[in-house]
Amino acid sequence: MIRRPEVRVINPEGKQLGIYPIHQAIAIAGELGLDLVEINPKADPPVCRIMDFGKYKYELKKQANLARKRQKVIEVKEVKMRPKTDDHDFDFKMKHIRRFLEEGNKAKVTIRFRGREMAHPEVAARVLDRVVEETKDVAVVEQNYRMEGRTMTMVIAPNKNN
Repeated sequence: MIRRPEVRVINPEGKQLGIYPIHQAIAIAGELGLDLVEINPKADPPVCRIMDFGKYKYELKKQANLARKRQKVIEVKEVKMRPKTDDHDFDFKMKHIRRFLEEGNKAKVTIRFRGREMAHPEVAARVLDRVVEETKDVAVVEQNYRMEGRTMTMVIAPNKNN
């Protein structure tokens, strides 16, 4: 639905044909069995191209689907610990964190406090510092640890160069 009296016409190969009245441009496209598509309506005169519009829309849809298929969705995987988590359990959890980071996901480390453990948040901070120290070769801290009620959380993300 081009409403201007004259348009600049480009042929299917991408070469300029010149400026034509709109009815003549539509006739040229009709002779070739193609559509006249407005490419740049803001130009003076507007730029129109002779092309197969259905094929053009199909190609755009295919490109969008391919881009959607190639994108990687990053998930945030959570690992829960306690301030008094023992060494073996800590090492076991560290293996999980490393695996999450190597898969390209972020890891959220949560330390949950019970009862009187709330009086010593520095114990949990030491545990989280140890997590950062052991993952510094594959990860960076995205969100430093902070208290939220009875939990202390920290988010680490994989390095960009891995």
